Amino acid sequence: MKTVCLFFQVHQPFRHRRYHFFDIGNDHYYYDDFTNESIMNKIATKSYLPTNKLLLKLANQLRSNFKVSFSITGQALEQFQLYAPEVIESFQKLVKTGCVEFLSETYSHSLSSLKDKIIFEEQIKLHDKKIVELFGIQPRVFRNTEMIYSDEIGAHVAELGYTAMLTEGAKHVLGWKSPNYLYVNALNPRLKVLMRNFKLSDDIAFRFADTNWSDYPLTAEKFISWLENINPKDEVVNLFLSYEAIGDRQAKETGIFNFLESLLVKIAKHPSLKLATPSEMIEELQPISIVSVPTPISWADEERDLTAWLGNGMQKEAFGKLYSLSEQIRRCTDEELLKDWNYLQVSDHFYYMSTKYFSDGKDHSYNNPFNTPFEAFVNYMNVLSDFKIRLNSFVPVNEIDSEIASLHNIIIEKVEKIKKLEANILALQKRERRKK
Repeated sequence: MKTVCLFFQVHQPFRHRRYHFFDIGNDHYYYDDFTNESIMNKIATKSYLPTNKLLLKLANQLRSNFKVSFSITGQALEQFQLYAPEVIESFQKLVKTGCVEFLSETYSHSLSSLKDKIIFEEQIKLHDKKIVELFGIQPRVFRNTEMIYSDEIGAHVAELGYTAMLTEGAKHVLGWKSPNYLYVNALNPRLKVLMRNFKLSDDIAFRFADTNWSDYPLTAEKFISWLENINPKDEVVNLFLSYEAIGDRQAKETGIFNFLESLLVKIAKHPSLKLATPSEMIEELQPISIVSVPTPISWADEERDLTAWLGNGMQKEAFGKLYSLSEQIRRCTDEELLKDWNYLQVSDHFYYMSTKYFSDGKDHSYNNPFNTPFEAFVNYMNVLSDFKIRLNSFVPVNEIDSEIASLHNIIIEKVEKIKKLEANILALQKRERRKK
């Protein structure tokens, strides 16, 4: 009996507005509310709501034979609450079926695991608190941002009490080994490692509607035959996808919903296939060996490395400047600053700066609000510069920063006084004109 693990990742960032140099120190609101709301409503209508409706139908129809897992970032949940609360309600209905597992994530879909262990832990705690609050589920399995994983990151996750972690079944890591088994972390064997079958996952997520693909059109029957033809000794097939692939990247008109419904029904009723959540898999299966990942991997692009976010000088500069503020942030108690700090960490900001426009160029431009990587970099650095000024005013690093913050506050006060005086002058002028 082969186990199929179907997992969806749900994330939407708070995108920045065009934030110019002359906004620095003058305007502290960074977000493009119109774009964020428009994109969220579009994807909710095309993807989240109809797919959740379909999965709820299948859960009620197939009952214990149906299983699906999600990880949803805190930023996505916040946007649901702001713009599409019905999406949260639809996930809550799915939870009530008992067929769903929610995985842990970083709240901001951040790259903190690569830079700061304390902030990484804070991100995870913030995320899990939100999941418990909305869905009443305490996550046991961890899925890092973009499936970033290494031996060291996995060992740290194990120390935090998680039983398993999801990552990419990268060829350069596995070599001759198959991703279709359960593995363990090389530094802490208590942590089980589930590896994505990227070929079969991407057949659905990226190639489904590609008329130039040699296997087009993809049908449920064809996909089932591929599962049946996998080496009989292989035990699991991990299908890990972005949720937007269903209904947005692959539009309803492609037949993606009919395909997904037919596929899941056929797996659930198949004599030698079954659906399971990650937690169920690690309880039922025995790991076959360790998997050694000394250098971080991800599920992005052909290289399966970090270059989508940290592959050029602009990305590294922005990343370094952001986390150089870590010590100050630890001493900050201002809620608005902490909220903006969380939003600044989202990995999408660095992804927009990517210059990897090769075979993956189309994917790098998906919902990218900027025309060029340089434009994304300049915009982000302007926002970060203003944020740093605000942070210094609350948590000065040294006497110079304290003096600058004090002068900045004086300037703001003077500007406010000038505005009030100008308003009074205008009122007096109007009064005089009326007398005449």
